[in-house]
Amino acid sequence: MTIKLDKEEKAILDAYEKGRIKTRTPSKKEINDIATRAANTFRKDKRITLRLYAHDYQGIQKKALELGIPYQTLISGLIHSYVEGDLVYKKQ
Repeated sequence: MTIKLDKEEKAILDAYEKGRIKTRTPSKKEINDIATRAANTFRKDKRITLRLYAHDYQGIQKKALELGIPYQTLISGLIHSYVEGDLVYKKQ
């Protein structure tokens, strides 16, 4: 499997391979900070109530079943992708 790198990632890899970037082992404090941030990244701490059309609700449940995930997880993932800019609204 080949990993696709974007322009910035290619530049970083190139600089590393040419010795312009050096790596170091992070300190215990840095590792703890990274672990804390990672844990907080996946902590869902807000609950919402959402009303959907019956057709949309059934469609979400069907798609989630096809993916083998709970429908709430699918909805949350869609919202997250939209907020991060991975999904964009398409005007018709």
